[in-house]
Amino acid sequence: MDKVLNVLLTSILSVFVLFIIAKILGKKQVAQLEFIDYIIGISIGSIAAEMSTDTSQEPFYYYIIAMAIYMIFDILLNFLSQSTPKLKHFFKGRPLTIIYEGKIDYKTLKKARLDVNDLLALARSEGYFEIKDIAYAVFENNGKLSILPKGNARPTIAEDLNIKTKQSSLPVHLIVDGVISKSSLTKLQKDKTWLFKKININNKKELKNILLATYDVENDEIEISRKK
Repeated sequence: MDKVLNVLLTSILSVFVLFIIAKILGKKQVAQLEFIDYIIGISIGSIAAEMSTDTSQEPFYYYIIAMAIYMIFDILLNFLSQSTPKLKHFFKGRPLTIIYEGKIDYKTLKKARLDVNDLLALARSEGYFEIKDIAYAVFENNGKLSILPKGNARPTIAEDLNIKTKQSSLPVHLIVDGVISKSSLTKLQKDKTWLFKKININNKKELKNILLATYDVENDEIEISRKK
């Protein structure tokens, strides 16, 4: 019974300590979680969990001291990062421009440790279903994609002018990172021969140089992004 009571009390105390630390560190821990913030948050959470379930005779304030050290380290790191940009870039990284002037930068994409499917998913989460509508895309330190659309792809323009637009449809990705999408070809009722002819290639080896090939059904055109 004493152990159960001990777990109950230390759990309540750990929650209270976590609340205080979160208030001190600010909302950034939740809203703008970066790599180093993730490490510190996970570490503090693990220590709090250990504190709440530890039934040994170790003093509970040992855990509070450990959490306080991580909190102080985070505060100190943020202070140094503000005064030393190089240190900030070392610990938190730099934003990476993955799409530049409407083109996917393959080297930067790999540097960000993303593949084309990851990029497409991030773009869709921001409301952009076609890469051709994006002028610039920056992969932020917190894992989000900031997008600057092309002038003719900015939303609300057609609505503001009361212009009737055609029904939107999902883009058809025929090739993703050098691999043909068989499901897309089946949906279009096309085959590899048609695809090779359409994009003017002769064999599968040439596919490796294609990062993304998107088919515009309305205009019967294929837009291609190649690896540099």
